[in-house]
Amino acid sequence: MAKPEAPLSAADFPAATEADWRKLVDAALKGGSFERLKSRTYDGLTIEPLYSSAREVTVIAGRPGGTAWTVMQRVDHPDPAAANVQAREDLDGGASGLVLVFAASVSANGFGLEANSAALARVLDGIDPRGIVLDLNLSPPTRGMAREVATLFKNRGIDPSAIDLRFSINPIGGFAAAGRSAQGWDELASSFAGTIARLLDDGFRGPFAVADGRVIHNAGGSEAQELAFALASAVAYLRAFEKSGMALQAAYDAIYFRLTADADQFLTTAKFRAMRKLWARVATAAGISAKPAIVTAETAWRMLTRRDAYGNILRSTIAVAAAGLGGADAITVLPHTATLGLPDAFARRVARNMQLVLLEESNLARVVDPAAGSGGFEALTEQLCLTAWAQFQEIEQAGGAWPTLERGLVQRNVAAVRAARQQALARGKEILTGTNAYPDIAETPPAVLAVAPRATSGEGETVSALSLPRLRLAEPFEALRDKSDRILGATGARPKVFLATLGAPADFTVRTNFARNFFEAGGIEAVIGTPSDYRAAQTAIACLCSSGKASERELASAAAAIKRSGARHIYFTGRIAAQGDMLRAAGVQTFIDQGSDALATLNAAYDILQQKDH
Repeated sequence: MAKPEAPLSAADFPAATEADWRKLVDAALKGGSFERLKSRTYDGLTIEPLYSSAREVTVIAGRPGGTAWTVMQRVDHPDPAAANVQAREDLDGGASGLVLVFAASVSANGFGLEANSAALARVLDGIDPRGIVLDLNLSPPTRGMAREVATLFKNRGIDPSAIDLRFSINPIGGFAAAGRSAQGWDELASSFAGTIARLLDDGFRGPFAVADGRVIHNAGGSEAQELAFALASAVAYLRAFEKSGMALQAAYDAIYFRLTADADQFLTTAKFRAMRKLWARVATAAGISAKPAIVTAETAWRMLTRRDAYGNILRSTIAVAAAGLGGADAITVLPHTATLGLPDAFARRVARNMQLVLLEESNLARVVDPAAGSGGFEALTEQLCLTAWAQFQEIEQAGGAWPTLERGLVQRNVAAVRAARQQALARGKEILTGTNAYPDIAETPPAVLAVAPRATSGEGETVSALSLPRLRLAEPFEALRDKSDRILGATGARPKVFLATLGAPADFTVRTNFARNFFEAGGIEAVIGTPSDYRAAQTAIACLCSSGKASERELASAAAAIKRSGARHIYFTGRIAAQGDMLRAAGVQTFIDQGSDALATLNAAYDILQQKDH
């Protein structure tokens, strides 16, 4: 009987160096530039293709190792009795905290709890706040509900110090989102600080004020912009509390953070790590003890889609894992059907269970700061800290968070990044699966509750600024899909494009699949056949699909035949190269390829399809 082989060890393999790796990469690139393996973020940060381990790093203090983050579940049903049922089911099903989403708040989506004491009492009927976390999602008009929640628990005889209640008062974030305020900052800061002083006197331990970066992320901003705005908001609150007479350390402890987690897992993890480092730097500058900040997460609104909504589950799972590894203390998942209406019990259960699986089966919370020492994460965290701090200083030099909002500085900076992000999505450099890639135009949307959203009105306006929009990146493509649905409802058929294939399947399949995805992302149904099948497709637009093996004469003949058969516009998939002039002469008007502006091309295609023949 043969003896078992000895187990392999690291000593059995030759030592590998970065130079060895570069030789292999250079061979694979075949003379191509190594720079193309690098990527850059919207903040201009460089992400290298390879990092060595970081040395002499310090673990970022946050959630203790082995301690699960709090699984938060939204309570947003406008019917108080139904909201109570949902909340109790969520807690029984594994949630360890509740987010009370009041109407007109940043993430209410047209729903949310009524802002009155009777509705609040019904929502929390039978729910013991001790042992769970409660977080409020307020708006400027509903800010007074912070006191109502405090009064409710006092009237129930519950010791305020026994409740983990995050009041989430955030006047700067509310101003940024709404673009209006009934008070200026000086007056508002005084009343804001007074409210928190009374809550402290009542025995609540807070934290009370939230520095919320969601308004920046929702508007299309970058990671450093989100960090800088949250930090500037926190510093403004710190000053307001100190001015009101609160001890600086108590003021520091009264503030927590809420950031957005999205499907860019590396930047999300680095962003959460950077937030704690930045806030600790503020403590050092203020000469106080830098306790670990409370940093909570909400999954990103802007990454959610109405089409292929089940894809939102995958994006949110990545976001949760990234925020958890970044040390988030609590995570709220927007259910995958939130873009379609009020989520039902199934969507809420999925939002809850994706966190429980990552905690209990993947054990993501077992290690304190698991990214510590990783060359990539350490480099990204440091770059984000430096860039966000520079942007924070710019805000400070302009007078602080509130004045810069009044002057539009923050909004202009975010708008520049938003435009670049939207252009990247239009050109396929950013992918939203199911929207600008791999669409299913015949999908059946998932169910939501039969509750209509309601319009909300803001408070009286005495101070105004350009509001930060709350958008989803998928919206321009969804508008085209909606147009396709309306045409289908009116005529019984969707708008179509004919994909004319040339050669054998091996020659045209890749480009045919590309063209199909390209057009169907805008709701234009692809009909595939040879050039001779064009008339039967009954459409005014066609696209030639073939590999580079097709001869110039064959391509030109096909284009000319389709044009003679009545095509109003002919597309060609592939790079223009030397064939451009010949194809244009044969009737090709538009060339599409990787990196083409799909939105502009698709909108133009609808205009062509709607033209009348003369």
